[in-house]
Amino acid sequence: MRVSRGIPAQAEAPVALTIGNFDGVHLGHQAMLARLKEAATRLGLTSCVMIFEPHPREFFAPDKAPTRLTSLREKLELLAAAGVERVQVCRFDFDFARISAEEFIVGILQQGLAVRWMLVGDDFRFGARRAGDFAMLEAFSARCGFEVEEMPGYVVDGVRVSSTAVRKALAAGDLDLVKRLLGRPYSISGRVVSGAKLGRQIGFPTANIEFKHNRPPLSGIFAVEVEIKTRGMAGLFSPDSIRGVASLGVRPTVHEHGKPVLEVHLFDFDQEIYGCHLRVHFLHKLRDEEKYPDLITLTTQIGRDVENARDYFSSAPLVSSTDAAKSLLHRSN
Repeated sequence: MRVSRGIPAQAEAPVALTIGNFDGVHLGHQAMLARLKEAATRLGLTSCVMIFEPHPREFFAPDKAPTRLTSLREKLELLAAAGVERVQVCRFDFDFARISAEEFIVGILQQGLAVRWMLVGDDFRFGARRAGDFAMLEAFSARCGFEVEEMPGYVVDGVRVSSTAVRKALAAGDLDLVKRLLGRPYSISGRVVSGAKLGRQIGFPTANIEFKHNRPPLSGIFAVEVEIKTRGMAGLFSPDSIRGVASLGVRPTVHEHGKPVLEVHLFDFDQEIYGCHLRVHFLHKLRDEEKYPDLITLTTQIGRDVENARDYFSSAPLVSSTDAAKSLLHRSN
């Protein structure tokens, strides 16, 4: 998959395009991407996705913007797994925000990208003050030489699939609903970095994962499965998952005002993985994060968490052997 920054002054080749933030790449997004690929193949065009970095709401009101479901890297991995051929990453800043809807159509869609076919969601807005909509795209389409289609909302179990719905389910700890909305378990990926090694001291060594989300969309203690991208496999994730327990939170027993940290204790695992890239799949929430009076009490509770996670896994199949979406990720990396 080709990833480009900004918009070229003049397009090299025509594309089939869809636009959005694609946070989480949930089932609604996946339906759009499947439709995009079908049209691109039928018309002999390159399938292209335009995304924005940062999210417009992060730019205008960073303190009020919704927490991200996926980092830019994770989003690009998921788009590649879906078979997208090209991603155009547009920096959202004041200059971009001032582009009028008409200029967006003529300057970006027609000249910069040579769009010949376009798919947008039924709530899509664009241009300064969000003045552009599907009706405007239709009005300009013939003159600018592209077709445009509108994608209706995607519904699962009576719930309209959206990034907001996924965030609400994650905050509530409803990981079964999250999996139904995403079509796969929710995951976070990152590099293993050195920590304080407190886990090793109390008998439960952990992999500390570099965390890109300033405000994680979930918190607590979880039963997880972990994929490791090994150095000796040309950047590929290992085919087998390793089960374990993850803690995602501020560790109130250890730090009074700590930042969110993702730590994973891997079962029956003692290899050196500093610097390796891990993908952590959150399968089942065991409990909320709590503050304990001392490390002895915390250590006792971690022991119970490990037992509870093993009990959960005793009747749960491995994600790596059952989840179709994850197999797509393997093929894309």
